[in-house]
Amino acid sequence: MNNMSAQQSPANMQAAVDREKIYSWILELCNPETRENALLELSKKREVVPDLAPMLWHSFGTIAALLQEITNIYVAMIPPTLTAHQSNRVCNALALMQCVASHPETRSAFLQAHVPLFLYPFLHTVSKTRPFEYLRLTSLGVIGALVKTDEQEVITFLLTTEIIPLCLRIMENGSELSKTVATFILQKILLDDSGLSYICQTYDRFSHVAMILGKMVLSLAKDPSARLLKHVVRCYLRLSDNPRAREALRQCLPDQLRDATFTACLQEDNSTKHWLAQLIKNLEAQPPPASPAQQNMCYGPCI
Repeated sequence: MNNMSAQQSPANMQAAVDREKIYSWILELCNPETRENALLELSKKREVVPDLAPMLWHSFGTIAALLQEITNIYVAMIPPTLTAHQSNRVCNALALMQCVASHPETRSAFLQAHVPLFLYPFLHTVSKTRPFEYLRLTSLGVIGALVKTDEQEVITFLLTTEIIPLCLRIMENGSELSKTVATFILQKILLDDSGLSYICQTYDRFSHVAMILGKMVLSLAKDPSARLLKHVVRCYLRLSDNPRAREALRQCLPDQLRDATFTACLQEDNSTKHWLAQLIKNLEAQPPPASPAQQNMCYGPCI
């Protein structure tokens, strides 16, 4: 019995071997000649190694190597010459960044180091080629991983950056998948009280958001997507929690959200149907009489 317990099971031995491989690949990230393969192998393992993020963050030179991979691609953006091979390689680095952004032990340090700002140039790109689309989508995935945590620190950080206009641009011009992730990020910002207050603080901010959401509704009426519509409706519903935004939405909510345009699209989506019904209810509720001071704060109709 003692002999049996002293022997490692094949599974434990495999785990030990895999662990050694992880350590080896992390070391190889610091060597430009071995980095590409290490990026590929580690990106494959990020879902099955629970403490990969702390290992990456606390190992010497690793984050610097990942940032080097990211900044090396900047020269391929203007003019847009990014190849599929370059895109795949940097997206493997971004996948490891997402791993660090997702982990509770490394997320705060990741923000304090302002690492997300290195990704914003990728969100500025407008080329619709597959390499650029993949790059934008993977970059959005890192920001999406941050906002999923519903932490005040994340929202506070993002509100000090240009993430909202970047998301709005992608919501207007991106692919369906990129639009979905960008709208999800905006939704998570709006669901935070400080995010809602920030967007509704001025007419310009609110009207820009309302205009883009309105364009998306018109586009979805022609080419429906239930998962994208879900996030659009949730954004509208959250905006209706703000008195000034609610008053403006009474005048500018797209008719397609009031009539039966999306009935078939939402047939299987009870949560979105509930949100849409609540939105209409919020807008139909009789507002209390506004004081002179409140009247001066009204936005006026949406653009």
